[in-house]
Amino acid sequence: MGIGDGSTGESQYAAHKEMRDETTPLLPVKAEEEEGIHEFNGASFSGAVFNLSTTIVGAGIMALPASIKMLGIIPGILMIILVALLTEASIDMLVRCSHQGKITSYGWLMGDTFGQWGRIALQASVVINNIGVMIVYMIIIGDVLSGTSTTGVHHRGIFEGWFGPHLWNSRPVVLLATTLFVFAPLVSFKRLDSLRYTSALSVALAVVFVVITAGIAIVRLIEGTAEIPKLFPEIHEINSIWELFTAVPVLVTAYICHYNVHSIDNELEDRSQTKTIVQTSLALCSSVYIATSFFAYLLFGEGTLSDVLANFDSNLHIPFSSVFNDIVRVSYAVHVMLVFPIVFFALRLNLDGLLFPTSRHISRDNRRFTIITISLLAVIYLAANFIPSIWDAFQFTGATAAVLIGFIFPAMIILRDAYGIATKRDKVLAVTMIVLAVFSNSVALYSDALNIFYRKVEA
Repeated sequence: MGIGDGSTGESQYAAHKEMRDETTPLLPVKAEEEEGIHEFNGASFSGAVFNLSTTIVGAGIMALPASIKMLGIIPGILMIILVALLTEASIDMLVRCSHQGKITSYGWLMGDTFGQWGRIALQASVVINNIGVMIVYMIIIGDVLSGTSTTGVHHRGIFEGWFGPHLWNSRPVVLLATTLFVFAPLVSFKRLDSLRYTSALSVALAVVFVVITAGIAIVRLIEGTAEIPKLFPEIHEINSIWELFTAVPVLVTAYICHYNVHSIDNELEDRSQTKTIVQTSLALCSSVYIATSFFAYLLFGEGTLSDVLANFDSNLHIPFSSVFNDIVRVSYAVHVMLVFPIVFFALRLNLDGLLFPTSRHISRDNRRFTIITISLLAVIYLAANFIPSIWDAFQFTGATAAVLIGFIFPAMIILRDAYGIATKRDKVLAVTMIVLAVFSNSVALYSDALNIFYRKVEA
């Protein structure tokens, strides 16, 4: 079946049965247990906002200050707002088509619109994106707890600062302990709503990070010790312009949450709330992004690292500097740990859908569930020990899988208009999204390739 082929009759029914991917709840609404039958009456509005916000505000926030450093304050903030608006539009496209076609997953929607290969393309993109994002999560945890030397200067981790360098607080050992004792229990849940309390806590910890960073930056500004940030980028030659585009994949990745929208939509008591939930979550996350980017860049200036948490090992020139450093780093490391299972939820289901498209649902096969979970955790752990920087990971996933999931696939669905709901405005917006996405990310990949080439030549 080609990408452009529709599904009819028995083939459509078979395709629908196969399309159990990242966005269907792992367990049905009514689950039979030994004690009897327990009803799940639907997720609440606040629970849905927290889960979606947790999906959005992940590791991307740590690289945004470096993006602002590259773009300048004004263009950087405008880009954050623009990507947020485009994200809201693309999610709205997905939700409207899904409600019209009574479709309960992103993969089903892609398959119903473009056939089997459409579903496979979506699932493969989610697998690539989510593996990349979760490798970034582990890199951040390693940077915070064990330190990093990716810039040539060693930035001490929390454990190294407290106890000195030892084997037990080395990066491989700390990440292994985190995987076994934190991630493994959290990824064992089979319904997103089960994580609503950890999601609420993770959002609160992100706010703690923003408040403390803003407070320190304001104090430094009042005292006159803060470096005045540049409002616009510094452009010296044509290559400087191309390098600006490398910030785009980071911004795109920072807003990718499309793979969990259907899961949240399916679990709602009232599905008409989905649009408001998406808008509320995006407004909350955009506010956090803008505040974090502005104040972190104001605090560290041109010394802002690609993982800004690594900057919090230096003297902040305020009383109790070391205490605030540790609070910021610990709070965000815990935040990332709590975001991890939300993203893992989608990854596991998509990978299972790719490998076993005709098998029974993964929640009904404990052996398959366990094998896939352990295998993914092992791959992510090993990769996090070998990939040096979150910027490198973001550049690849953001310019490829993330842009497909977030913008190109939703726009293609609207242009195909299999459900007859697209307006002229929708189609103009869809074409615009595709052109912007393809152009900006192609330039970003080109610029990254040049940078890698020049680094190798200089070496």
